[in-house]
Amino acid sequence: MDEKKYEGNSRRRFLRHLGIGAIAGAFVSCGGKIGQDQTAGEKKSGEMTKRLNPNSGDRVSLIGYGCMRLPLIDDPSKPDRDGGIDQEKVNGHVDYALAHGVNYFDTSPAYCKGRSEHAMGIALSRHPRDSYYIATKLSNFDPSTWPREKSIAMFETSLKELQTDYVDYLLLHAIGMGGMDSYRGRYVDNGMLDYLKEQKAAGRIRNLGFSYHGDVAVFNHLLEMMDRGEVHWDFAQIQLNYIDWHNAKKVNPRNTDAEYLYGELHRRGIPAVIMEPLLGGRLASATAPVAAKMKQRRPDDSVASWAFRYAGTPEGILTVLSGMTYLDHLKENVATYSPLDPVTDEEKDFLEILALEILANNEIPCTDCRYCMPCPYGINIPAIFAHYNKCLKDDNVSRDTRDPHYNSARRAFLVGYDRTVPKLRQADRCIACGECVHSCPQSIAIPARLKDISDYVNRLKAGKA
Repeated sequence: MDEKKYEGNSRRRFLRHLGIGAIAGAFVSCGGKIGQDQTAGEKKSGEMTKRLNPNSGDRVSLIGYGCMRLPLIDDPSKPDRDGGIDQEKVNGHVDYALAHGVNYFDTSPAYCKGRSEHAMGIALSRHPRDSYYIATKLSNFDPSTWPREKSIAMFETSLKELQTDYVDYLLLHAIGMGGMDSYRGRYVDNGMLDYLKEQKAAGRIRNLGFSYHGDVAVFNHLLEMMDRGEVHWDFAQIQLNYIDWHNAKKVNPRNTDAEYLYGELHRRGIPAVIMEPLLGGRLASATAPVAAKMKQRRPDDSVASWAFRYAGTPEGILTVLSGMTYLDHLKENVATYSPLDPVTDEEKDFLEILALEILANNEIPCTDCRYCMPCPYGINIPAIFAHYNKCLKDDNVSRDTRDPHYNSARRAFLVGYDRTVPKLRQADRCIACGECVHSCPQSIAIPARLKDISDYVNRLKAGKA
């Protein structure tokens, strides 16, 4: 945040307008100063806003480069058209990002079918090692990777693929998925948390933290461990956007409101890394009425920029991750944070009203993380959900044959469905095996939603509502 703007916004007022005034005193007593731009007068107009991590002294770009959805080579001969990562484009995107102040790159052994770390290692190693921060994760979800030697091998492989001797930010990946039993199996019973603390002491991990999805009891447990002095979390990664701030449980009952997650981190002085600021793209392609209201207030701003400004405004946010597959997205996000124009009290209220309007559309809360893939029966789950959500936004989901718009909506849905998802990968192929359900961070009842879409498609083909 620009320091002059910050000086005009007392810490207590800032927390109050974010809806967590009650924790202001607690945070002040911790002595935290996370989220302020450092070095008065250093940042000029047009330069990337950066935030200080007080645990390491890192000055981190407010936009972080998420490496879950790297650009791919289009191969029509493949069922999913995936011809592998387009390394030339990845290199170009990394070059542009670094040249424009982006210095935080977030990857994982699980991203891009296991290819993300390798691609980022190639792209980043072409630049001085002290010009960027690498974040990766111990993604030992599968019980076959829980034995100590297997998890250690995963960590060592990450270093090798990333072509580095150390990781700047290492995360326990998606704690909460599978509850306490999974957490203990992945990190406690096998001694891996102790191992990671040893690696931090040895300098091979500079900042140790975790990302959270799922059972909030695990999130609370890790913070209580820090309260007892058993571990020090240098940062934590949570999902935050203007829908999830107050309405995460309306998206899914198992989700936790971002207001609570952020508040618990902030009062302990733990810097927060933000994921899903666009909620899987849902907040980048709002319905026409929602987009019109945004344009009326800020005609030159994109719909997506509202979400990024919201996610980057709170004090204590270290960086906001975005999976920027396309260079245009990277350029726009860099511009939004160069520098950040924080949301005002009135704009925050405006966005929270729009959140309820967006939720009323009943979209499927898929974030295209692709953890559900590959489906053993070849179904392209994220593509099906993306098409359905797009048709909802475009008002092309009609269940009333008397609607004057019904025929055009019917054609748009069916034609777009066949163009977007090959017939052998469509929803009607689902046999409800449930393989996908356990891996979904958003806890979507995937087989049930696929059946709903398949039934809807069948009714459309029959010309019925």
